[in-house]
Amino acid sequence: MNNKIGIRHEDKYLMERRVAVIPKHVQKLINEQGLEILIENSPKRIFTHEEFENAGAKIVDDVRDASVIFGVKEMPIDYFEDHKTYIFFSHVIKGQSYNMPMLKKMMEKKVNLIEYEKVADEMGRRLIFFGRFAGLAGMINSLWSLGQRLKVQGIETPFMQIKQSRHYNSMEEAKQVISKVGQEIIENGLPDELTPLTIGFTGYGNVSNGAQEIASLLPIKEVDPEGLLELSKKTELPNNVLYKVVFKEEHLSKLKNGNEKFDLSDYYAHPEKYISDFEQYIPQLTILMNCMYWDDKYPRIVTKDYLEKLYTNNTPKLIVIGDVTCDPDGSIECTHKGTEIEDPVFVYNPFTQEPQMGFKGKGLLIMAVDILPSELPRESSIAFSNALFKYIKPIVTTDYTKDFESLELPGPIKRAMILHQGKLTPDYQYISKYL
Repeated sequence: MNNKIGIRHEDKYLMERRVAVIPKHVQKLINEQGLEILIENSPKRIFTHEEFENAGAKIVDDVRDASVIFGVKEMPIDYFEDHKTYIFFSHVIKGQSYNMPMLKKMMEKKVNLIEYEKVADEMGRRLIFFGRFAGLAGMINSLWSLGQRLKVQGIETPFMQIKQSRHYNSMEEAKQVISKVGQEIIENGLPDELTPLTIGFTGYGNVSNGAQEIASLLPIKEVDPEGLLELSKKTELPNNVLYKVVFKEEHLSKLKNGNEKFDLSDYYAHPEKYISDFEQYIPQLTILMNCMYWDDKYPRIVTKDYLEKLYTNNTPKLIVIGDVTCDPDGSIECTHKGTEIEDPVFVYNPFTQEPQMGFKGKGLLIMAVDILPSELPRESSIAFSNALFKYIKPIVTTDYTKDFESLELPGPIKRAMILHQGKLTPDYQYISKYL
């Protein structure tokens, strides 16, 4: 029976500092469950070597002596070794083309792949995720981006006091600053050209809830999508109140024939029957927080063609899109790529269809950091490890030489196994068409 695991150094992004298993849980796994844990040397990980050594782990230059390896983000294509087990965010379940070479290599090496994103209960609800922290950091960054973009345009606002998420020592510190900004808005209001300031959220899951948690620190009033449209008809609105609206699937899409009532189950079963219905709301938003799950079966909500039309007719109200979903060329078509923490924003020019990194330029500001939870690395790692902990020993000690049906794994983990001995498991056979 295997009892050794490796926790690898994250090397996909310079600022990726998260870890899947924290020292507190390493200590329990060693002392209470008899596991041996190897920690790959890392100069940037949010938890220090000393913290892991004090927990009983061994710091090594290479964890490939272990047969089960935990990571966070994608691993290099030449990293995989025959018959080993890897668990990380592989980003292959949508058939993402940029990760198909990695998946092919894993299949060649006959490895086992467990995908965090698919660890779910019988109802399909995810059990292990960083999503809330993506929402928290995404909203902080978007408010910071708003302040900086307005500053470039010569408009001073209390949002200028907000910093990028990574510059706060804790979530509590960030919340205190944003609460102070909210109090200043209550007392002094916002410039007339920003009134009413509106924030739209797509989605209503963990990511969206995290973003709304930050927005709630401001003097905010919720309206429904119909109420958002009514705001534009009102001539006098208070300048010390912000408005938020949450968009669900029924607000984003409609049937092509337009004669039937929106049906959620039909939408998921037959997305090809639907087109976007979101453009009516875009002109009424100041910030759009894109926090929903999306793949290319579904209509885009913001297209390049629409933005060109929007900017041709007027100077739009929309200033910032916080694309937390961050699918390149996806639901927000002008998100051409995920940005890095150290260079997080760009201005998209709707006429040239080109991005310009930073806050200056003509067009729309996009904040699309691909690893937002790593801007809050300690707190997000703790929450993630808390959820993962109970599954670690069975993941490590399972005999993967057995056939898939006979594997003695907890249901949520078995449902998240994409590859077994290098072959796509039954639930993931569909990925073969992308290979």
